[in-house]
Amino acid sequence: MNLNDKIYIAGHRGLVGSAIVRQLKSEGFDNLLMRTHKELDLINQVEVQSFFQKEKPDYVVLAAAKVGGIYANNTYPADFIYQNMMIESNVINSAYKNQTKRLLFLGSTCVYPREANQPMREDALLKGALEPTNEPYAIAKIAGIKLCESYNRQYGTDFRSVMPTNLYGQEDNFHLQDSHVIPAVMRKIHLAKLLEQNDWSAIRADIQKNPIKGISKKSSNKEIVDILSKYGINVTFNAQHAVFSVSVNILGSVNVIR
Repeated sequence: MNLNDKIYIAGHRGLVGSAIVRQLKSEGFDNLLMRTHKELDLINQVEVQSFFQKEKPDYVVLAAAKVGGIYANNTYPADFIYQNMMIESNVINSAYKNQTKRLLFLGSTCVYPREANQPMREDALLKGALEPTNEPYAIAKIAGIKLCESYNRQYGTDFRSVMPTNLYGQEDNFHLQDSHVIPAVMRKIHLAKLLEQNDWSAIRADIQKNPIKGISKKSSNKEIVDILSKYGINVTFNAQHAVFSVSVNILGSVNVIR
């Protein structure tokens, strides 16, 4: 890629997309195309086609997706398969129609069979049953892989798929229930530590940045504690021994005691 090439990063505010943006900027690329969901709905075929026809990106990074942890996947299976298949189909087809030089599609390791031999090999794809709890998401991602393969085979495009694994970090989804395990645990421990320190300004700042259902600016400290307990962040006080403790219950418990 040349520094003046147009590069469209779909999902530029997400975990992977934002990391790619930071890396490209650090290397001197400044002709980056980025659109929020409000500016460009990738599920809307007409909007996507119009965007590509106008901007004609040279390169595309398809990091946009509806993502979530086991709970979210198991609760909203129709949303996960429909939205992801629409995003992939619209972006990949528009990239082809507008002569994008190269497209990078971000998949997921859940595309591999649940009982795949370890360490997993690429040729394990479609060799067994998928994990049931996120099967719709996995099928959508497999469809994206096959879209790239099919366009390459039929039209000679250069559309590539990669499967990132065990990602977490800046701009991750830190929802207490719908996110992946690692960011959920990290946030629960963080909030537990703030409760242990009685740092309510930091607690409210955290909730303002990553809203929690049932908590608003007007919520009292007690109301916040009650809501957090529903997510496994529990506050107890042993008057007999003057011990204040905060426990986090997720896949076991992590305790902060003073």
